[in-house]
Amino acid sequence: MSKYIIIGGVAGGASAAARLRRLDETAEIILVERGEYISFANCGLPYYIGGAIKERERLFVQTPASFAKRFHVDVRVETEVLAIDPAAKKITVQAKNRGRYEESYDALLLAPGAKPLKPAIPGIDHPRILSLRNIPDADQLRQRAEGTRAIVIGGGFIGLEMAENLRRRGLEVMLVEAAEHVLAPFDADMAAIVEKELQAKGVSLFLGDGVTSFTGTEASVSVTLTSGKTLSADFVVLAIGVRPDTDFIKNSGLALGPRGHILVDEHLQTNMAAVYAVGDAVEVIDFVSGEKTAIPLAGPANRQGRVAADNMAGQKSLYRGVQGTSILRVFDLTAAATGSNERSLKRQQMDYKVVQRHPLSHAGYYPGAQMLTLKLLFAGDGRILGAQAVGRDGVDKRIDVIAAVLRLGGTIYDLTELELAYAPPFSSAKDPVNMAGYVAENVLSGRAEFIAYEHLLAAVKAGALLLDVSTAGEYEAGHIPGAINIPVDELRQRLSELAVDRPLVVYCKVGIRGYLAERILKQQGFSVKNLMGGYTSVLQQQ
Repeated sequence: MSKYIIIGGVAGGASAAARLRRLDETAEIILVERGEYISFANCGLPYYIGGAIKERERLFVQTPASFAKRFHVDVRVETEVLAIDPAAKKITVQAKNRGRYEESYDALLLAPGAKPLKPAIPGIDHPRILSLRNIPDADQLRQRAEGTRAIVIGGGFIGLEMAENLRRRGLEVMLVEAAEHVLAPFDADMAAIVEKELQAKGVSLFLGDGVTSFTGTEASVSVTLTSGKTLSADFVVLAIGVRPDTDFIKNSGLALGPRGHILVDEHLQTNMAAVYAVGDAVEVIDFVSGEKTAIPLAGPANRQGRVAADNMAGQKSLYRGVQGTSILRVFDLTAAATGSNERSLKRQQMDYKVVQRHPLSHAGYYPGAQMLTLKLLFAGDGRILGAQAVGRDGVDKRIDVIAAVLRLGGTIYDLTELELAYAPPFSSAKDPVNMAGYVAENVLSGRAEFIAYEHLLAAVKAGALLLDVSTAGEYEAGHIPGAINIPVDELRQRLSELAVDRPLVVYCKVGIRGYLAERILKQQGFSVKNLMGGYTSVLQQQ
């Protein structure tokens, strides 16, 4: 009979324990968890604090008792692992009810997760500075949310979820982010859309401004920023990132990465025999770039738990990397991403191309259609490298489709051929995913040349003429300063008004008429680029 020990009872650890039992009914399985709870919905904690999840019990996928009964697992909560000895195949633990003891194993799985970053900033230990990692943290923050003002430090997923949920509770919320934009997985042009939504819903943003110190009293806390500004609130939520919770294995001989993550192979085995690791504490392969990375997401952690369990039980299974598919609700917006963004591609010095569109979530003639912004990154051979989407409807299914094609090694040409479900309330006959593929195909064939808004000023300074091909009414309602207006329907008859030796940048509302104008003009000998995303992209970034 095999004996398995799993350290960590949330996400990857719990998934591995359940999988091991399904594979081996006779095995002895011990699940060790430092906290009081296992298998809880940590992704739901901000929504419990905000009140969207009203019953605390709904956060528990399984209790220690129910998990033990269903899967015949020895669940030991409030039991901390002090050390592991891979050579002797033993762990040393400190249990609340049993004291200190050792336990042997045939195979060991490490799923300790990650803990909030807490840099050495003066005053950071003030009792009103809180983080969110587990159920007790959520309980404390829900109690604090009865106040009137909160400061959230960090513009990542947890920071934005906390900002939204505290705002929904009626609190005045200030969000501080040291980087220039929120949401690191998103490019600046996409993050800007989210920032406008936050501000529109009453969240005060302090971007590009780090924290230098905390001060406070028994009833409040103040934050001093790099700019010299001082903010005060009833409490602070610290959400600036996480680090792997691996201090207890640092003297075990297990190989760790530069930031303390456990190094594993494609079977999720460490450098030690019979020791595996999964979840937020491991360093894995980036599916797109092939580089080492660590992405703390629940989906990959659960998948890793299944793969590790297979290998522990002798059934060879591979983990082929993580692509970072993620999604976030920000008030009335949804923001989702998969694969690489422009920043990471530039860092890796990868050659890539980009298209951005503003399609409707479903057929425009059917009531309720909402505009979304879809950005697609791809290589010169058409291979999909990443995508991002922001909008009020239809974002999730578009990113899921592209994420699936990316995982299968697909290209932009595959996007054009996808046969997706269509009826007017749900999509268009040419879905936004199909259209993104068509536009990307035009780029690779040379039929379309785009210029991003960030490069527009340089092009104008170099002598390019801005040509607005929207209707006269649209032009009067708003246009880029310096642009002249020739509606696309009049363009063929008014070509004489343009100098063929002067480069042109054309644009319309979202880019479709701009592309038509580009094709007309290029075939008449003009040098033309189409402003990516049209005037809508300009408005989003101003």
